[in-house]
Amino acid sequence: MHKWYLFLLCCTILCTSCGKKYKIEGVSSVSSLDGKMLFIKVPSGDKLVSIDSAEVIHGLFKMEGKVDSTVVASLFMDDKCIMPVVIEKGNIDININNAGFTLKGTPLNDSFNEFILKRNSLSDRADEVEHLEARMILDGKDPAEVHREIEKQRNQVATQIDSLAKTFIQTNYDNVLGPEIFIILCYGMPYPVLTPVMQDIINEAPASFKENPMIKEFISIAKSNMDN
Repeated sequence: MHKWYLFLLCCTILCTSCGKKYKIEGVSSVSSLDGKMLFIKVPSGDKLVSIDSAEVIHGLFKMEGKVDSTVVASLFMDDKCIMPVVIEKGNIDININNAGFTLKGTPLNDSFNEFILKRNSLSDRADEVEHLEARMILDGKDPAEVHREIEKQRNQVATQIDSLAKTFIQTNYDNVLGPEIFIILCYGMPYPVLTPVMQDIINEAPASFKENPMIKEFISIAKSNMDN
């Protein structure tokens, strides 16, 4: 009986240990990163603490370790945040270039990367709309007509961006990505208020999402601002 208990205990320890392992393999074509130290930092209270580091050598870097739970971390060079990354079980592939970055290899990073690509595409579309306004005016078109057309396109892009964020957050209510993207959305506002889209997200969210400390704080401040 005693030997059987020890066998089960060893199996449990081994399985638990394996379940927490992550491995990061990165490639960078950004020359300024070569020879630099990169750090993975995670939130701890009101601070960010480093849990891993690696030197970029000939455009390559590797990290591996264990975490107690899945977390959205940040990849830093010195005090500069380069990119977010989900630290979770599995092999995480990072590619950094002058155009941006890509994350692949684990379920949440794949999902996060797809969201970032779609969000960047819509941001590029928003920039194109602003450039179009200048071109239409230079072409001598009626300013009132230009204003109507550009405002229409602005609203279309804004609606697509809101829809993308809402769908992504709702799909990820129960993992670290949902709260993280909602918090980024919140703190990207000029000052704390609840937009109709944000209110929809909150209304349909499970209790675990609403109980996130940063989300609770933002909602409280936003409601106070809107009541005044």
